[in-house]
Amino acid sequence: MMSNFSHNIAPYVKREMLRSYKVQKKGDPAMEFRFLENAHVLGQESTYWHVKTHYLMLRWAIRQGDIKEISGQCIRIIGAALLTAIDGVPIGNTGGSNVHSLKVMPISAEHAEIILKTKSLSR
Repeated sequence: MMSNFSHNIAPYVKREMLRSYKVQKKGDPAMEFRFLENAHVLGQESTYWHVKTHYLMLRWAIRQGDIKEISGQCIRIIGAALLTAIDGVPIGNTGGSNVHSLKVMPISAEHAEIILKTKSLSR
């Protein structure tokens, strides 16, 4: 069963995932990954969306043949599955292997507003 937060953040995460898919079809892997990073920031406090985003990042890495990203995403999928529910995620982290998995990062004003609004609806 999905939590209220997971349910309420879903449209925003899905929007970023759809954007990622659309630019993938246009052959823009850098922008594709950027949209996945946005989805990660928005959904990382939901176990479901956190794991799904890392899965999509893994698929991206496989298509790119990026061994470092592939291994990093495999580790992050396990971490997301185990640690999200106990608040073990660093807020704002974009989720790629180019960033330490425990690094807290600033959140854009737009994403912060979405997350805050979603949390207030989830109570």
